[in-house]
Amino acid sequence: MAEKKNKTLGRGLASLLGESKTNSELMPDLENQKMIPIEFLQPGKYQPRRIMNSNTIAELSESIRQKGIIQPILVRAVRVRIDDPVSFEIIAGERRWRAAQLAQLHEVPVIVRNLSDFEALEMALVENLQRQDLSPLEEAEGYERLIKEFGHTQEVLSKGVSKSRSHVANMMRLLILPEEVKVLVDNKSITAGHARALLTSKDPLKIAKTIISDNLNVRETEKLVKSSFNNNNTQKHINLKKDINIIALERKLSNELGVKAAIFSKGKGGTLSLKYSSLDQLDNLLHKLGLK
Repeated sequence: MAEKKNKTLGRGLASLLGESKTNSELMPDLENQKMIPIEFLQPGKYQPRRIMNSNTIAELSESIRQKGIIQPILVRAVRVRIDDPVSFEIIAGERRWRAAQLAQLHEVPVIVRNLSDFEALEMALVENLQRQDLSPLEEAEGYERLIKEFGHTQEVLSKGVSKSRSHVANMMRLLILPEEVKVLVDNKSITAGHARALLTSKDPLKIAKTIISDNLNVRETEKLVKSSFNNNNTQKHINLKKDINIIALERKLSNELGVKAAIFSKGKGGTLSLKYSSLDQLDNLLHKLGLK
């Protein structure tokens, strides 16, 4: 049984959508799709995504109002009890379903497939990975579920999702970080690169807070983690490349503009980086800069 599952891993979204190779590699077989009332659909229990960005769903909703749903939603039929009416669990396309509700559609195009729990998780994970939609922790949790619930090895899994074995292993290691640090990864206060550097730290949360307050890059974080093994006074190593005047200016800019500001000097020049976390924040920044 395990061998059979391994062979199906990574067969791709195309095969389950029934894509027609004679007409287009990208266009699903229209004969296999049907229109279903939107209220008959429900979120999938194997959806790897935990974070749904309301701004991007609103943008998708506007696109759906104008052009409709171009790619059908992949679902499987479910029934809790034998006498219950059939409903449909979403395997791939929950964002499209949510955006369609926002657009006040009554029906959505779907392709119904008879999928096992294993195939449902596999397809939900692969589809999101192909679209690069998952956060680092969502990706790691998806890998962990495939390994724990379906008995895959990292080697088989890496081939199935077209990632290197080291990539899968490194992503899964993020799951051992303290919950407080995981929150910082989820809200993009620190990157996956920062998080990997924290894996060998004696106090990941303390250094994570330093990363945020002093805009440390990954290389600086790695140096800080390494130095902390020899000296518990991490404050001594905060300013690895920047003097106190630059850091003070970064903080002042951040407070004035309402976004994270970072200054990187190189020779006589340098770079000023402004990081925003939402379209509203970008809009406010443009107003403050007199560009809108």
